[in-house]
Amino acid sequence: MPESLADLTRMPQPQFIEAGEGVAIATYVWGDLEGPVVLIVHGFASSTRDNWVLTGWIRMLQQAGYGVLGVDQRGHGASEKPHEAAGYNVRTLAADVEQVLDTYLVDDAFYVGYSLGARVGWQVLRDLGDRIPRAVLGGVPDGIPLGRLDLDQVRRFIDDGTPVTDRVTQNYIALTERVPGNDLSALIALAQGMRESDSMDPDPATAPTQPVLFATGSEDSVIAGSVRLAEATPQGRFFEIPGRHHFNAPGAKAFREAALEFLQED
Repeated sequence: MPESLADLTRMPQPQFIEAGEGVAIATYVWGDLEGPVVLIVHGFASSTRDNWVLTGWIRMLQQAGYGVLGVDQRGHGASEKPHEAAGYNVRTLAADVEQVLDTYLVDDAFYVGYSLGARVGWQVLRDLGDRIPRAVLGGVPDGIPLGRLDLDQVRRFIDDGTPVTDRVTQNYIALTERVPGNDLSALIALAQGMRESDSMDPDPATAPTQPVLFATGSEDSVIAGSVRLAEATPQGRFFEIPGRHHFNAPGAKAFREAALEFLQED
């Protein structure tokens, strides 16, 4: 009997772990974590469900025989949502990922991240070394994370409803409002914290040495930066997701298929 949409998008109950500063991080498990594991990390203003379940990634990875470990990054999904920018340093976000692996006793895992999850993934690849033998980084820019977001306009919007006029910022607010449970104040704190992080730009001079597939939509404004990062990564390669922009690339079948083929390579 064919699976219904409800079956395909059903979420397991979140399991919470305590990360740095005592922040509760929601995690989700599909399948067996004793075999090959894929750790999957969503983008800004998204969640595990929004980025990976509704777009068919979890189902694909399970069918391919992987155990899947999903993370709602701090400030997102069912995880705790601090309002202080200091809690969102890029190394803190990477440390959250390490804590998840340690808690589940996962020695090594493939990493799949999109947008913010890809920027965090760049740091994870560098910090965790052999624990991440291969990774897919989608929609990752080579500049300041969320650098085009006008934080002053967003703060005025939160404080007194002043309309946002910057087009890019309007798109991010629309994205935020699309996902139930998002906290705009927490997400602005995250954007500020990422900008204030040490080494906030991915540094091509210290690129990770593991095999990495960079994938970005052909209509995404960050594509040139993604290509530069792929070229700087010793075992990097680039896949252009045809006809997709930054906000709809995760749902592309071509992206899923390219990522799976890459993960299955020897």
